Amino acid sequence: HWRTHKMSQTKVEAPFVEGVGGGFKNVIINGDMQIFQRATSATTIPSSGYSTVDRFGFSEGSGGAATSELDDLSVADQATTGQARALELNCTSADTSIAAGDRSYIFYNIEAQDCRRFLYGTSAAKTLTLSFWVKSNLTGNFPLTAKKDDNTVYYLPLSYSVSSANTWEKKTITWTPTEGSTSLITASGGAINNDSGRGFQLFFGLMWGSNYTGSQSGTPTWTSSAYFADSDITFVNFYSSTSNNLYLTGVQLEVGDAASDFEHLPFDVQLRRCQRYFYRTPDGGASGVSAAYQHLGNGYMHASTNFIGHIVFPEVMRAAPTCSFAGEVQILDHSGARDPGSNISFESPTSRSVQPQATISGATQGHGAVIRLHNDSDAYVQADAEIG
Repeated sequence: HWRTHKMSQTKVEAPFVEGVGGGFKNVIINGDMQIFQRATSATTIPSSGYSTVDRFGFSEGSGGAATSELDDLSVADQATTGQARALELNCTSADTSIAAGDRSYIFYNIEAQDCRRFLYGTSAAKTLTLSFWVKSNLTGNFPLTAKKDDNTVYYLPLSYSVSSANTWEKKTITWTPTEGSTSLITASGGAINNDSGRGFQLFFGLMWGSNYTGSQSGTPTWTSSAYFADSDITFVNFYSSTSNNLYLTGVQLEVGDAASDFEHLPFDVQLRRCQRYFYRTPDGGASGVSAAYQHLGNGYMHASTNFIGHIVFPEVMRAAPTCSFAGEVQILDHSGARDPGSNISFESPTSRSVQPQATISGATQGHGAVIRLHNDSDAYVQADAEIG
C-alpha cells in the first residue's frame, strides 16, 4: 500500500541586504583601501593622477611635496575602524606660505551612471551621507568638497574637524540637494547624465589657495562658482611641517540622511570592480602573484619579424583603455623566447581586449606564439580607463 506523508515546509526568507538594488549601497569603490594595484610603498603624490590606492587620485600643485602608501592597520586600529588597511599620506617637503594658486587634494571620481540613485535634476533629488575614518597629527578643520558634473557644474564646499591628534575618528557628513536654500540640484541643470563619464566628484583637501575658495559664512551652499573651500573657515595646512601625516579609510557614500555600517565586500569583488577602471598584471601585486613568466595572451607571427597577439582583460573596462608596459616582455614561439625591447605597441584597444604587436627577429611567419612577462619582478602590462 502507498502511504501518504505530509511534509512540513519551512519558509526561507531572502536575506536582507541594505542598499540600492539589493546591495552595493556604497557608491565608493575600494573605500576600504583594499586594492593597491599600482604601488603599496611610499610614492610621491603626482601633479594629477593615480599613484597607489585604486580609485583614489591625487593632485599636488603647491610648493610642498607628499607621499602616499598602504598602511596595514594594527589589531587595535582594526578593532576601532573595522578596516584592515588605510591610505597613508606623509608631508615630505613643507610649504608654509600658501599662494593663491596652490592646491593639493585627494580626489574620487564617480561614474555618472552610478549616480542614478541620487535623482539629481529632479524634485525627488536625494540627501547623501558621506562617512569615513580619519587620523592625523594635525587638529582643526579640513576642507571637503562635493562637485556635481554634467549639465551645469555645481560645487558644495564642506568641512570636517579632527579633534584629537593621532587618534582614529569617524566623520559623518550629510548634505541635502537644497543646501543653502538653493534649488540648483533639483532643477534641470542639476541632472547627471546616464553614461560612463564623470558624474560626481569628492575632494579631500590638503591645501587650497585663495583662487579656489569663496565666502559662504560657514554655511555649505550649492554654487556654480568654483569654490572648493569656504574662505570664512580657518583650515589646517597639511604642508605646514614635514611631521604631518593623514590616514584615511572606510570611505562610504550612500543615499540617506544617516551613515549605516560600512559595506564590506569580498576581496575578489572589490578587485574586479577596480579593474573596470585600471588593470595591471599580475593583479597589481595585491594578490601576491609573481610576475615571472606570466602568460599575457596568444598570437601568431604575422611575418618573421612581426608578432600580433590578443590580450583579454579580466573585466569589461569603462572605456577603451590606454595600454603600456614596463620591464621585460617576451615573445615565445616554438623555437624559443625573444625580447622585443621597447618595440611593443598596443593596437585597437576596446573595453574588452587589446592587440599587442611586437617587432622581433628570427621567427617563422604563420607560426603561433605567445606574449609573456620575463623573469622580472617589476615587469607588467597595464590598461588604464580611469575617469578623467
